[in-house]
Amino acid sequence: MRLILASSSPYRRQMLMRLGLPFDVQPPSVDETPGPDEDPAALALRLARGKALEVAARHPGAIVIGSDQVAVFEGQPVGKPGSHAGACAQLRRFSGRSVVFHSALCVTDGVAAHVEDVTTDCEFLTLSDAQIEHYLRTERPYDTAGSAKAEGLGIALMARMRSDDPTAIIGLPLIALARMLRQFGLDPLRPALIDTSP
Repeated sequence: MRLILASSSPYRRQMLMRLGLPFDVQPPSVDETPGPDEDPAALALRLARGKALEVAARHPGAIVIGSDQVAVFEGQPVGKPGSHAGACAQLRRFSGRSVVFHSALCVTDGVAAHVEDVTTDCEFLTLSDAQIEHYLRTERPYDTAGSAKAEGLGIALMARMRSDDPTAIIGLPLIALARMLRQFGLDPLRPALIDTSP
């Protein structure tokens, strides 16, 4: 079996390497525009599934992983800030408040598709402008939804985090992913079945 990560994210690639399975990376071509009044959790699941199925259609017989993450604040989706000013504005809004991150997964062989949404509830510290500025100058998280890289200094922005999967916040929930891969006969603890040929 050939394993493919349908993503252009270096963070997801790094996370998947932790499972010790050989895999290829194929960026998907999926329109990520939310539908009118689309629920954030539904959006994350739709995009994860769309990415996986689009790449699976190009690589018959492969097991394909699709993933997407949508942050939600006060019921509204939160995007990537894109700039220092945008990140500063996001973190000022989040100060002392909670943001929910929906980390959606889809694993498919092109026929069957398993999907799951793993949520992480992040409560931010009450942050001063000086703390926000220091963090942004240090980490520059302008390509990260919610402006907080929990795998780095962003963890210091948090008062607490609640999730069934501590890796979900980084964008690829590995506990859920390992469980889903086993449903396709791929066990990270028994990797001999993976095809390593190009």
